[in-house]
Amino acid sequence: MATQAAFVVKFPQQLARPSRVQGRPVPPARVGIAVSRGPAGKSVSAAAPRVVRCRAGGLIEPDGGRLVELVAPEEGGRRAALRREAAALPHRVRLGRVDTEWVHVLSEGWASPLRGFMRENEFLQALHFNAVRGDDGTMVNMSVPIVLAVDDAQRRAILASGATSVALVDDHDRPVAVLSDIEIYKHNKEERIARTWGTTARGLPYVDEAITNAGDWLIGGDLEVIEPIKYNDGLDQYRLSPAQLREEFARRNADAVFAFQLRNPVHNGHALLMTDTRRRLLEMGYKNPVLLLHPLGGFTKADDVPLSVRMKQHEKVLEEGVLNPESTVVAIFPSPMHYAGPTEVQWHAKARINAGANFYIVGRDPAGMGHPIEKRDLYDADHGKKVLSMAPGLERLNILPFKVAAYDRKHNKMNFFDPSRKEDFLFISGTKMRGLAKNRESPPDGFMCPGGWKVLVEYYDSLTPPEDSPKLREAVAA
Repeated sequence: MATQAAFVVKFPQQLARPSRVQGRPVPPARVGIAVSRGPAGKSVSAAAPRVVRCRAGGLIEPDGGRLVELVAPEEGGRRAALRREAAALPHRVRLGRVDTEWVHVLSEGWASPLRGFMRENEFLQALHFNAVRGDDGTMVNMSVPIVLAVDDAQRRAILASGATSVALVDDHDRPVAVLSDIEIYKHNKEERIARTWGTTARGLPYVDEAITNAGDWLIGGDLEVIEPIKYNDGLDQYRLSPAQLREEFARRNADAVFAFQLRNPVHNGHALLMTDTRRRLLEMGYKNPVLLLHPLGGFTKADDVPLSVRMKQHEKVLEEGVLNPESTVVAIFPSPMHYAGPTEVQWHAKARINAGANFYIVGRDPAGMGHPIEKRDLYDADHGKKVLSMAPGLERLNILPFKVAAYDRKHNKMNFFDPSRKEDFLFISGTKMRGLAKNRESPPDGFMCPGGWKVLVEYYDSLTPPEDSPKLREAVAA
């Protein structure tokens, strides 16, 4: 499949570089990789979100005009008090993997202005309008429900006790957060699936992972998280919150931020789109556009390349100069993946606005997948970029069409497709790319940086018993 992209554009105000952010000096960061720093903030009362207001003349404002951060600050003893409160609560809701990822997303303000798992009115608005109404009455894009399920027994026990708060705990029964001022309502799974994915066909990865076996009730409320979510997998330094990313963009004196989301390894076609985007921004008059290379780090389907491998491959892309480390920030987007096509791509765009990105590159069939039963794509490949141009709550964004990128056999590199000499171009889809790596077949020279390709081959070798591993084969004919 060709790589096709559109260019989502917002003309930002001039960015001023602050010397201090959230009361702390802005320290230097490694080139190409923004360094994660600990949380900062003032003491707040129970269940009250800590907010980071936008500076006048700074980056694009987040939805609602401020980031809603839901991690209890250490200052003033609030974190210790919340931990004691959670331990004393009689009702506990155990978080699964995807639930924890949503706690992470909510806690850092990616879903601003949401202050917790959705109550029924927010759930219905997201499900039917792809937007929720903010405190000021404006519609804010919110295309995927962010909800937490409970079962019949949990519902009965909570309602019988009259509890207004519950503790959210991990799989070792350790408190993670408190959900207060709670509301429990029916989890109509069929309606949720049909409206989010446009089908109820069996085999949708997120549905199988997080919905099918979940409880028949949803519990919403105000969320307060005891401490920042960490995974201790060697990648936490890449998991920068929207506030931390805004600090990093300010430190780099960025006057435009363009985001590129991906869940696959970066090949030179991707890099062509990203570098050409920066060139266009410079031609438009921006002085220092910064790329946010932002791979999705939550749940993905079983045949996707694992996050740790993708991050190692992305590092090679920077090390080998395919992308400029001086103008690139690599970070992990903590959201789980729905594979919900045009519905989900709105969420991806909205979340990056909250991180300060005012430009967004959207590819062919964004957030799409093959139909789980039939031999066809689940979504029209062009609908994602078209929907973004019309989506409620994303009016600040505009879309410019981009070209198709493919391997140019005449020049031995990835290039924009030229229909006048179409016989010179070779289209290598993500599926084809993974197949080459699995079979230890080298792609044509110029398709991907050598170090990055080696990372992929080594990963697929690790899945094959050593005695069955074939020798490296010749490059695919260009």
